Amino acid sequence: MEVEILERQGNELRFVIRGVSTAFVNSLRRTAIAEVPTMAIEDVVILTNSSALFDEVIAHRLGLIPLTTPKDGYVMPKDCECRGSGCPKCQARLYLDVKAEFPMVVYAKDLLSDDPNVRPVYGDIPIVKLEAGQALVLEAYAQLGLGKDHAKWQPVSACAYKYYPKVNVMDDLCDGCGKCVEACAKAVLKLNKEKAKVVDILKCMLCGDCVEACPRGAIDVGKVDGCFVFYLESTGTLPPEDVIIKSADVLIDKAKRFIKALEEAS
Repeated sequence: MEVEILERQGNELRFVIRGVSTAFVNSLRRTAIAEVPTMAIEDVVILTNSSALFDEVIAHRLGLIPLTTPKDGYVMPKDCECRGSGCPKCQARLYLDVKAEFPMVVYAKDLLSDDPNVRPVYGDIPIVKLEAGQALVLEAYAQLGLGKDHAKWQPVSACAYKYYPKVNVMDDLCDGCGKCVEACAKAVLKLNKEKAKVVDILKCMLCGDCVEACPRGAIDVGKVDGCFVFYLESTGTLPPEDVIIKSADVLIDKAKRFIKALEEAS
């Protein structure tokens, strides 16, 4: 297996992975979406709420605010000694105490946390609007969870892959008419010395428009076997590279448990 990083910017990561099957790369994608533990608010205790929103609506909004997830320090509630009843090993406490003296908007940045490593990723997410004299006082408890149980625990907002494209231009058949260049919406091709040339292969979506437009059949589009372009955008709760690494760890752990079960059954 070979991995080549193409782009790492902000919460986005794009890389090429070679020497793997479609089943493997799809398993990596599904694991990143559904089985990487992240922190999110699960329980909310409303102490005072004189806003226009019901308690349930505010609790739902709090649950969907992405929280930073420490690499270590917390365990899944089902694996904790407290058996999920809530303790510092599996739960982080956040609180909100806002009393409006004038019309204002309560934002995610107003949530304070007992653990500085568990806090809202984006402070400008609005929670509720308060009129003068209204108040919102609450306690919220965040815990690790999985995306397959609820979308609020998904560490990615986008996660996809595509086959690594292969575009061959046969110079002996290409007469430089430029019809393939006009047909390509992604600007993969351009004319160079009266011949069509590939200038950015990674932009190719394997649509085949250039093949249909070429009157002489000088272009062949296909995919490179065992090679994929993987794209990932994190919600910010974890760095994108950590999401991939943890996904791989989950797959490794599943494989070990599968092998152990086979050995015990034989």
